[in-house]
Amino acid sequence: MKTAIRYYSKFGHSAQMAEVVGEVAGVKPESVSTPLTDEVDILFIGAGVFLGKVNGSIRDFARTLDPKKVKKVVLFGSSAIIDSPVPQMRKTFEELGFNVAAESFNCRGAMGPVHSGHPDANDLQALRDFAKQILIKKS
Repeated sequence: MKTAIRYYSKFGHSAQMAEVVGEVAGVKPESVSTPLTDEVDILFIGAGVFLGKVNGSIRDFARTLDPKKVKKVVLFGSSAIIDSPVPQMRKTFEELGFNVAAESFNCRGAMGPVHSGHPDANDLQALRDFAKQILIKKS
């Protein structure tokens, strides 16, 4: 099973989360600035929220992909103010014709003193468990 991980990270939370997914999947996470050239079974995509929105780099990256070469997109992210970046990312990928997993992962992200310290060790363990479950289901 071929797996890839891409993320956009303004403050480092999504990069930290992508590293955890990478440890579980045995794959090096890359920024969305790194093109995805291979066909993959699972593409994990992570991002956070800034000023209520997911960065446009996620949409730009999605537009470079062929939905026929990505069997399933799995979303993860963090946010301090809004509930989750996942619905915004889901909309982007679904509108482009991708098969987006019903399961996703979201946790709190810090924004200054708001949710300071998140994602924390418990959040990252929950993400680790989530990634394992996704990969077990696919194998």
